[in-house]
Amino acid sequence: MALLELKGVSAGYGRARVLFDVSLKIEPGEVVMLAGRNGAGKSTTLKAVMGLVERGGEIRFNSQRVERLAPFEVARLGIGYVPEDRRIFAGLSVAENLEVGRRPARPALPAWDEHRVFALFPNLGTMRERPGGRMSGGEQKMLAIARTLMGNPLAVLLDEPSEGLAPIIVKQMASAIGELKRSGLSVLLCEQNAQFAQGLVDRTYRIEKGEVRPS
Repeated sequence: MALLELKGVSAGYGRARVLFDVSLKIEPGEVVMLAGRNGAGKSTTLKAVMGLVERGGEIRFNSQRVERLAPFEVARLGIGYVPEDRRIFAGLSVAENLEVGRRPARPALPAWDEHRVFALFPNLGTMRERPGGRMSGGEQKMLAIARTLMGNPLAVLLDEPSEGLAPIIVKQMASAIGELKRSGLSVLLCEQNAQFAQGLVDRTYRIEKGEVRPS
């Protein structure tokens, strides 16, 4: 049974509809890529799952209907969301940002804590007391993912994790996603770069003008 499934989902902003009859699914422990150009609807798909935009259709997570839930209710069920713009707390240290995201462990998966996220992103471990606003874009993106993992999610939605990053950081990101997969997490990855995380992705959906199809 799919951990996350969208059926006939439409979504948009006010009168402007962006998604049209979108259907996709993610099985437990899968990494699924949603590929497409800027403006195709990738980010809106993630926001529709989280309840951050107006949406219709059916969204199921862990066998529960979630399309009418508020974003905080969706998050509490076990979906972690890492937006493209990161949204870390610039005035808080790395350790404080992580603490903000902390939630109890879930029975189904090993617990994430500070020690474990620093093992995943060693760079963060060397700057534990550094304010988020004094970090590079790549470091901030690592922190955003680490903070999300501190919530012990069952699935993670990653929006453009490689965009604007130096090649060495992109490799680190791909390696981190591989580790998330090995840990049993499900990942929905929105990306323009089709080569990113190649070999880690179980399935790819391509989105064009708000319509999704397997590729």
